Amino acid sequence: MSTTATAAPTALQGKKAVLAIVTLGFSSLAAALMQSLVIPIQGELPELLGTTASNTSWVVTATLLAAGVTMPVSGRLADLYGKKPVMVASGVLLLVGSLIVALSSTLVPVIVGRVLQGAAMGYIPIAIAMVREIAPPHLRNQAIAGVSATLGVGGAIGLPLAAWIAQGSDWHLLFWVAAGLAAVMLTLTIVAIPHVRDAHRGRLDWAGAIGLAIGLVSLLVGVSKGNDWGWDSTTTWACIGLGIVVLVAWGFYELRTSDPLVDLRTTARRPVLVTNIGAILIGFGMMAQSIVVPQLLQMPSTTGYGLDQTILQAGLWMAPAGLMMLIFSPVSASLITKWGARNTLALGAAILAVGYGIASQLMNAPWELMVASIICLTGVAIGYAAMPTIVMNNVPEREAASAVGVNSLMRSIGTTVAGAVMAVILTSQTIELQPGVSVPAESSFQWCFVVGAIAAFAGAGIVLLGPHQKGAPAAHGAVVAEAAEEPALTR
Repeated sequence: MSTTATAAPTALQGKKAVLAIVTLGFSSLAAALMQSLVIPIQGELPELLGTTASNTSWVVTATLLAAGVTMPVSGRLADLYGKKPVMVASGVLLLVGSLIVALSSTLVPVIVGRVLQGAAMGYIPIAIAMVREIAPPHLRNQAIAGVSATLGVGGAIGLPLAAWIAQGSDWHLLFWVAAGLAAVMLTLTIVAIPHVRDAHRGRLDWAGAIGLAIGLVSLLVGVSKGNDWGWDSTTTWACIGLGIVVLVAWGFYELRTSDPLVDLRTTARRPVLVTNIGAILIGFGMMAQSIVVPQLLQMPSTTGYGLDQTILQAGLWMAPAGLMMLIFSPVSASLITKWGARNTLALGAAILAVGYGIASQLMNAPWELMVASIICLTGVAIGYAAMPTIVMNNVPEREAASAVGVNSLMRSIGTTVAGAVMAVILTSQTIELQPGVSVPAESSFQWCFVVGAIAAFAGAGIVLLGPHQKGAPAAHGAVVAEAAEEPALTR
């Protein structure tokens, strides 16, 4: 294979730059929407697919697991073979996965399609790394912030959008819409994203990828299914234990291989390490809000505290918070430029914590929870915008996409852990609504908000342990110096 020296990536200008940035943002949002696509019909899935509720829970879990495993692997592939080819492949996965589910009415093909949809979320970290290469300097921070925020925005606005589509329609329509979004995403990526010569010499660490997949899937399955299987279940702890053992072994292997899937030495640098820990805690905080607020809104008023909202109404009350994440992207970029990414990330975590504190006291009307949600997701938006900036400032250019993929994985781990913790809290104190039917007590919801606040405050404190740095991503001049020592592949 012939090689040639790498030139520094050239930023686009004018309309081409705007179109490319919009494409990356739209496509990332389309992929992120898959997180909450089936939540409005989750209770109906056993009847729709002719199976048990325990089996249909995998329709949600499979997507989250696939996304968690795929994001760091897709990032590494992008670093090795170029970002655009991997983003195009992600668009194909989303299209094929959506079509499989749209044409299916039984469990197995639906789960297969949902796995492919989850795998398509590997597009997001690559898009975040790509936007730094192609955005002009005056738009770079805003573009990174906007694309990064889509990981949270997709989950936040996906619920009302999916509820609106599913209401009164065949549930397959959800996936025909997803297929349409995937087709647009794929077309725009092919047409609007330039083919930057950004590949780097190396090989894909297949053993590392398989080990990471086994360890993560085992660990996250144990955590996410613990409440269903029981926290005293041998199966639950066997999965968690196996996951931990495999991941520890995987870590030793990665430190000893010459071309690892994830460079753990780079990941262990203090700015990257504290940012990834912060990502877990902020991801926890975001998911806690997404789990608790809809349940509280939909709880029957006969409980004495429920607000009697339909799932569509609950989604609409939450939609402004999701939109606020988009609105605050340019604000986040300004904060990063002025105060630095570390301080901006800590500020976002602190705002999230304050939002939870307010939520614990404002539970008496839908508009009160809407206000609390807006504050919470404003904090998430600010935090999510700052994370990739810190990561890309502290890793070599040749590892940018894989490093952002690992950061995205940390967010996903936070959301998975949040789901398990919130389920435990909500079932720890219950009231009997009618004979044989128990629901969480009001105090359980308040404790969920308190735990979310503690996690967010802890995230702010940990992030401040990292060194203060400039807010702008590393200049491409550094990439040129790197490229002098490492030729890129000619494609």
